[in-house]
Amino acid sequence: MKKRYITEQIKTDLKKKMVFVAGARQVGKTTLAKKILKSGKGYLSWDISEDREAILKQELPSTNLIILDEIHKYHSWRNYLKGLYDKLGDRCRILVLGSAKLDYYRYGGDSLQGRYHFLRLHPFSVAELKINTYDELLDLLKLSGFPEPFLGGSEVEAKRWSREYRNRLINEEITNLENVSDLGNLELLSLRLPQLVGSPLSINSIREDLQISHKTVSKWLNILERTYAIFRIPPFGSSRLRAVKKEQKHYHYDWSLIPDLPLRFENMVAMHLLKWVHFEQDTKGRDLELKYFRDVDGREVDFVITENMNPIYLIEAKWKDAEIPRGLKYLKKRFPDVKAYQISAAGKKDYITLDGIRVLPSLKFLSTLV
Repeated sequence: MKKRYITEQIKTDLKKKMVFVAGARQVGKTTLAKKILKSGKGYLSWDISEDREAILKQELPSTNLIILDEIHKYHSWRNYLKGLYDKLGDRCRILVLGSAKLDYYRYGGDSLQGRYHFLRLHPFSVAELKINTYDELLDLLKLSGFPEPFLGGSEVEAKRWSREYRNRLINEEITNLENVSDLGNLELLSLRLPQLVGSPLSINSIREDLQISHKTVSKWLNILERTYAIFRIPPFGSSRLRAVKKEQKHYHYDWSLIPDLPLRFENMVAMHLLKWVHFEQDTKGRDLELKYFRDVDGREVDFVITENMNPIYLIEAKWKDAEIPRGLKYLKKRFPDVKAYQISAAGKKDYITLDGIRVLPSLKFLSTLV
């Protein structure tokens, strides 16, 4: 396995505090952590019965680095880590891994505030893999950025992996963390969502399709987001821009689920942008957000990145060379100093318009991220 992009940050942060690394199931957290550990001694997983017993009895390995994997499934894990960190002090470093949003599940009980740094690990990306050809980009688009299917190199095996991954996420991961009685309808929701990528997500429409309550749909979407199955981005804008205010767009960490290839590309771009936003948040403390724009007149921009609530990037994702849409022109005119891009998967055009919108192949843009 190649060296992951947050490895050096983890090593630096471990010298000061505990480090929490969260990310989707099978995104490579354990492999990354064991490479930092170097030896097998010091790794404990809550999912392994022998390790779970050692954790509960506090019979921990004698080592200068302890890795605790999936410990958030232990109901008293926050107090446990607080006590462990306070007791060990500088004698031992602690690295905590989780396949759910530790920034959510840490709330409640004794606070861990000031005792850890929080980092998020994302799937492979163009920049991390140093991809520089269209064929390599297509491989990433078809296989997803998860290490196992991508490194396997087989589209058929990637599809099998994706189906099994979704089943395990619902029947194992979610049931370990959340109280969900109707797993059948939750699975139906997970099957429906990939068909809705690219447009604002209407909870009412889903509620009608599945014949369940608005509250239940909202709860399940939150669960899927907390377990890194999906992520949602809010709308950008104000009444001055006549922007929509409520409906969010959603995307999947496993973009291979999206049946339509241009929409799958849009999802992959969204994932790349979120990876960069999270990296900048986690390592530099920047107040960044990934959003989209849509107004009541139907003008849209796929992605808007804001810093301190002000736009800094406008990005439109296209499958091939195309005319610049009116939404991107409109926002660029309203915010002339903001960098604006139209990127395409298969397009070859590379130029700057008179009003300052950069049109370029996606590889050139995505390779500048992380």
